[in-house]
Amino acid sequence: MNKLLLSVITPAFNEEANLPLLHARIERVLSTLDLDWEWLVIDDHSRDGTFAVMQALAAQHPNVRAFRFARNSGSHAAITCGLEHAQGDCAVVLAADLQDPPETIPALLQEWQKGAQVVWAVRAKREGESRRNLVFARIYYWIMRHFVGIKNMADSGADFFLLDRQAVKAVTAYKEQNVSILALISWIGLPQASVYYTKQPRLYGKSGWNLEKKLKLVIDSITSFTYQPVRLMSYVGVLLALLGFVYAFIVILNAFINRAAPEGWTSLMVVVLLVGGVQMMMMGVLGEYLWRALDEARNRPRYIIERTTQDPPRKTFSLRIPQEPASHTPSNENADAFPSSTA
Repeated sequence: MNKLLLSVITPAFNEEANLPLLHARIERVLSTLDLDWEWLVIDDHSRDGTFAVMQALAAQHPNVRAFRFARNSGSHAAITCGLEHAQGDCAVVLAADLQDPPETIPALLQEWQKGAQVVWAVRAKREGESRRNLVFARIYYWIMRHFVGIKNMADSGADFFLLDRQAVKAVTAYKEQNVSILALISWIGLPQASVYYTKQPRLYGKSGWNLEKKLKLVIDSITSFTYQPVRLMSYVGVLLALLGFVYAFIVILNAFINRAAPEGWTSLMVVVLLVGGVQMMMMGVLGEYLWRALDEARNRPRYIIERTTQDPPRKTFSLRIPQEPASHTPSNENADAFPSSTA
């Protein structure tokens, strides 16, 4: 009887100090289980020695593989790459920063064996997180649950999870360019379960998850799974139109009863700026949807792999390039054949 094959997928960006420690902890945990396992690390075009560290680990451990992106494509593209190359019966996605303990993997496997095809490791507590990050996370997950409508998304967040082989196939079947893969997994509707753990503080390095990436994630998550912003624009437009008709009716009524119309440059500018601001905001929302439609129409790949640890060594060539001949300098021996232009 064949053993279960588990794929552990880790997106990494500038994590050279954390990866050897993470590998040691994964190996210590999984060696106690009756299964085979592989570790796939996706280097999101790191600027440090992340890929060199993985090359050294892959040379020592045949179940370790690494892929390096040709450009920084984001952690969600890295997760997609790992899922597309995973060979296991199930796959666990685990960050490289050591904040998500690998010791939680057996609990994920237990829920999977009970029948869940998606098992979330939900953060019961976050240690070492700033108040700003906690507030942003709480707002984001509230929006996803109550505004976008993905009710089964964990309210405290989860980016450490297990997917069954069927769930892996379902997720990788979607080829969208700008999508939150975590929201997509929650949205596909397969049987899901949760286990709880305490998120640890980062040991080494600094998170690359900056404000710009967070805001893009929010916009991608909203535009990919709901049209509520467009509908809200319609409601606002109808409300402004009604207010305009009411104001016009008041002006006409005042004219019939010989009452002076409201005067004042300030009130006029307030109305103009309010309506103009709302219109610009609506155009921005439509632009986000339109840009994403254009990006999907281009059909560009979500990522490009520059190198893998399985690539053969690069060939070296001895190429002799002929040098350019020295430029010919005219001789002065015939200089006297040309008469001087001066007397």
